[in-house]
Amino acid sequence: MHYAELNKAWAELTQPGAPFEITTVEVAGVPVRAFLNAPPTIRELWLSTAAFADREYLIYEDERMTYGEAHRQVASIANWLIANGVVPGERIAIAMRNYPEWLLIYWAATSIGIAVVGVNAWWTAAEMAYGFADSNPKIVFADGERVARFLEQPGVLGDARLVATRIDTVPLGAVAWSEVIATGGALPEIAVDPDADACIFYTSGTTGFPKGAQLTHRGCINNLMNMSFAGQAQGLATQRATGLIVDPAAPVPIPHTLLTTPLFHVTANNCGAYATTAGGGKLVLMYKWEPGLALRLIAAEKISSMSGVPVMAREIVNHPDFADHDTSSLLTLAGGGAQVPPDLVAKIDKTVATARPGTGYGMTETCGIITSISGDFFVDKPDSCGRAMPTFETKVIDDEGNTLPDGQPGELVVRGASVIKGYLNRPDATADTIRDGWLRTGDVARLDEEGFIFIVDRKKDMVLRGGENVYCAEVEGTIYRHAAIAECCVFGVPDDRLGEEVGVAVVLRAGQELSAEALRAHCATLAAKHKVPRYIWMLHEALPRNASGKFLKRDLRERLKLEDAA
Repeated sequence: MHYAELNKAWAELTQPGAPFEITTVEVAGVPVRAFLNAPPTIRELWLSTAAFADREYLIYEDERMTYGEAHRQVASIANWLIANGVVPGERIAIAMRNYPEWLLIYWAATSIGIAVVGVNAWWTAAEMAYGFADSNPKIVFADGERVARFLEQPGVLGDARLVATRIDTVPLGAVAWSEVIATGGALPEIAVDPDADACIFYTSGTTGFPKGAQLTHRGCINNLMNMSFAGQAQGLATQRATGLIVDPAAPVPIPHTLLTTPLFHVTANNCGAYATTAGGGKLVLMYKWEPGLALRLIAAEKISSMSGVPVMAREIVNHPDFADHDTSSLLTLAGGGAQVPPDLVAKIDKTVATARPGTGYGMTETCGIITSISGDFFVDKPDSCGRAMPTFETKVIDDEGNTLPDGQPGELVVRGASVIKGYLNRPDATADTIRDGWLRTGDVARLDEEGFIFIVDRKKDMVLRGGENVYCAEVEGTIYRHAAIAECCVFGVPDDRLGEEVGVAVVLRAGQELSAEALRAHCATLAAKHKVPRYIWMLHEALPRNASGKFLKRDLRERLKLEDAA
């Protein structure tokens, strides 16, 4: 393989005077690695895309918008926010599916120093009420489905003002989207602090309440440059090793990206949308994932990359109509949010003639990717997630915090410009997770001799379902709120499609009766649908525990049979 060439490319691209030169900056008193040539804030990134005014930007069903029209609407939204008393440092929230409005609002707010709270569209009214109370947005932009949910649960919005989009009748007291984009004017001249919050993305919490991760402008921009670096370094190494050198004077292909995962996650927003927007590319949005529709869009829009979780790539290559659609525009296929199974790496490489497999490992807490791997490197190491990007220092540590030698598994910890500021209103959780700038990922990893990272286990008590983190303690807390429950233990159940599904072993109180369906209905009223257990085992004896009283999850997983689940 081309690892020597990769080392050379890596060194050349990051050396003094090179495009990806690395420097050290101090953030909150901690020295961190960052790109010297990174734009200071998201505002500069957005302003740079004005050069693409005539290109198509946002595509949704039969709606098509150019960069020029997007810039006009972004400026209108920014002026409307200022006119309505929202000032830099405050927050607005977006509660909607992947409509074009999501990105227009995001660029408008971040370009004037207002932080965006990405609301999980799957949240129940109770979860939304918690998120709004925690983040205190001044304005909530919502689509018709979320507006209907708000109307069913008065008080969910607190003091926030509502802007209604994608709705036939605007509720009394709400602002129509048409009014916002009719404001007009140029983008306000406002200086933005690189270390200010750009957005708040919520992650599942072990206490039953989600935590609002504070992603900064510096973090988001350095993540964008890490993605650009990864493509250039691996591409340059492969070209030199194979002799297939691309003419540097040749025009750079304009990216056409199919976004398939929610924009309230870093996978779609910070990775998919940022990279395509920075390159003046076209973003094609879907209301919801449907592989047949995705194939039709790939053919019709000449999609070059598809941003999604690995199950989506599998459903594309396994689709019975795959051969009937033109997929020759695809250059990359795979995604992030979950580990790509090794067999899928090979299948993508074999099935899609023009596309190479690729993935990245990252977290909300790192504004996107920590590692990246693609092409020949991924085919050669299909169970690796790649090298850590240049802005990250990495260590693998034991339970006492000692650094372990290469090859020995331990918890992966990282430090760099993309690590979040902390968790909103949660100094305890911040202190537990980030120590002297080092982020404890909660993942057990090992490094090989080439510096490639392999995730081998998970320290967090968590189920990774289709790219969504589901903390077992959170689900257990929901289940225990039912009066019939004596004991419960939640764990992940392997699933070919989603990676893992939520399973639970339950013991009822003496004299109580409860069906699996009734328990699911109870969970569905309190938690988002992806947290509702798919597999439920109703047991009649106490759950196994260790000497300290903790449930033996591994023992349960090995003992329980899928055919016995309800």
